[in-house]
Amino acid sequence: MFGYFKKLRAAGVLGINERVGRYILPLNERKFFPLVDDKVLTEKRAKELNVPMPRNYFVVSENFHLKSLESEIRKLDSFVIKPSCGAMGNGIILITKIEKTDNSVLCYNPSGKKFTLRDISQHISGILSGLYSLSGNSDKAMIQELIFCHDIFDRFSYKGIPDVRVIVHKGVPVMAMTRLPTKESDGKANLHQGAIGCGIDLKTGRVNYGVHKDVPITHHPDTGVDIQELVIPYWDTILEMAANCYKMAHLGYLGADIILDQQRGPMLLEVNARPGLAIQTANKCGLLNVLEK
Repeated sequence: MFGYFKKLRAAGVLGINERVGRYILPLNERKFFPLVDDKVLTEKRAKELNVPMPRNYFVVSENFHLKSLESEIRKLDSFVIKPSCGAMGNGIILITKIEKTDNSVLCYNPSGKKFTLRDISQHISGILSGLYSLSGNSDKAMIQELIFCHDIFDRFSYKGIPDVRVIVHKGVPVMAMTRLPTKESDGKANLHQGAIGCGIDLKTGRVNYGVHKDVPITHHPDTGVDIQELVIPYWDTILEMAANCYKMAHLGYLGADIILDQQRGPMLLEVNARPGLAIQTANKCGLLNVLEK
């Protein structure tokens, strides 16, 4: 077992304890955590600095706000439900289609699953109770605009919206990956739910490696396309936006999640004060050596 850990160390793999002890605790002051843990506050801060983010249509903070849910949804053609203080994609529902009649409103996710207003209301009540929050405390539900994915991803994603995660150390982007939705992940760019993690060359924006549930892959399991054909557009802009999150969030070690809208280009999705370590597997490269440079 000791030999196994020596091999990981030699490969420069950053572990959970070292990530916390060497990077998160010394570089991320606790007082700034609420700014990124609460996505409502993140959006407010981003607006102040003119950082583009998806717009919040409305925020549900109390159960009595659900009385106006139907009238609010009738104004929309698509939306995303998101816990303000959630993590790992839990509690997020994408609604890509809404059928409205005089007597009912039916919502559909990218896979065609149907949600009634009662279903939506119950889900939001779960969010308010803290079911998906980082701390388990009561939360807010964000009803947010749905981004229309850049068509570069059409062949590389099963519905849903891919994103780009960039690790930033003291304002310098050091490693990046894109997360591509699959049928298994139900159109969500979440590795824990079955999305693909693809390492990105920082200089060129080209995908160089891919994993699906920690198993190396070369082709998307649903579309059959070679993932190494993917080159992320707006790459310099994405790196600049990620680097600017250092100033926006006052965190020395962070993960910036960025999505590409077909019309508006790169948009900040969220900032993470405790970014996960799966990006190392996606890049087939340890973070420790990169960070020490």
